[in-house]
Amino acid sequence: MFEKIEALAARLDELEARLSAPDLYDDPARAAKLLKERGDLEPIVTAYRKYQAAHTAIEEATELLNDPDMRELAQEELATAKNDVALLENELKLLLLPRDPNDEKNIFVEIRGGAGGEESALFAGDLYRMYTMYAARRGWETEIMSANETELGGYKEIIFRVAGEKVYSRLKFESGVHRVQRVPETESQGRVHTSTTTVAVLPEAEEVDFYLDPGDLRVDTFRSSGAGGQHINKTSSAIRITHIPTNTVVECQDERSQHKNRDKAMRVLRSRLYEAEVEKQNAAIAADRKSQVGTGDRSERIRTYNFPENRVSDHRIKLTLYKLDQFLNGDMDEVLDALIAADTAEKLRAQGEG
Repeated sequence: MFEKIEALAARLDELEARLSAPDLYDDPARAAKLLKERGDLEPIVTAYRKYQAAHTAIEEATELLNDPDMRELAQEELATAKNDVALLENELKLLLLPRDPNDEKNIFVEIRGGAGGEESALFAGDLYRMYTMYAARRGWETEIMSANETELGGYKEIIFRVAGEKVYSRLKFESGVHRVQRVPETESQGRVHTSTTTVAVLPEAEEVDFYLDPGDLRVDTFRSSGAGGQHINKTSSAIRITHIPTNTVVECQDERSQHKNRDKAMRVLRSRLYEAEVEKQNAAIAADRKSQVGTGDRSERIRTYNFPENRVSDHRIKLTLYKLDQFLNGDMDEVLDALIAADTAEKLRAQGEG
């Protein structure tokens, strides 16, 4: 581990020299890349320097134990330094864990009604509200890309973008089947029903991440329509883009401008294809080991929202909280922090086995 850190420290010194070059900002893209790399390396090297200093303190305190006049002070310093070494060694292990290259990215969230008809669509609306309220708490921006609303105000499907600091790192574990247990608004007998809604979280792909060959695309235009099928636009401004090789289809009709709808649809399509490629690579790399948390299996039931008991249960980490009302109002951090901690623990375990 320490040989690797020494190499990183040498690389940081090299970066510092390159970043002090007077012509650095003649190439802004190159400058940004070097600054980001320095930002990634600094926490590791700083922790390592502290680790080295703590080891030196142990050696010095050990020598002072032989001096009767300094023994008591030396014992205190020795205990402190040993504790620092243990803490810093653990910190270094965490800092050296493989980083998800998508963690810094913005995301597209796709929510679709599943089993349960209108009730499922209504819960899709509840989940959309939950995520937008959570985004507001963290100072993130949200933008609807496409929405297919039902007559009762739910969504057969809604796709929206979330932009901000490390959005994917916080919400990447939301992909999967979300189950709701409650008395539907459409139920006259007061019986609790179980419905499901699916969520997919896609890292936003830039053009440099995934190239789309225009020859692989079929673009169709049609008139926008709202809930119940009534036309809300007399011109053909809605866009449907099909990626022919994979038969991936994206529709967008939220904007009145055909150009804006096409731009939104292309951004979502690029991200869907990018995510599929990343999943394929991850499956090939980790075919023999499945993470305890997981980020991409949309058929996996990940969470239950039980309204009668005011309970939210995440099945992957076996965590249950009796504050569903707060959770649906965007107070999600306790569950999200636990998911991230579980994923980190799994990576540490895998690193130990490697």
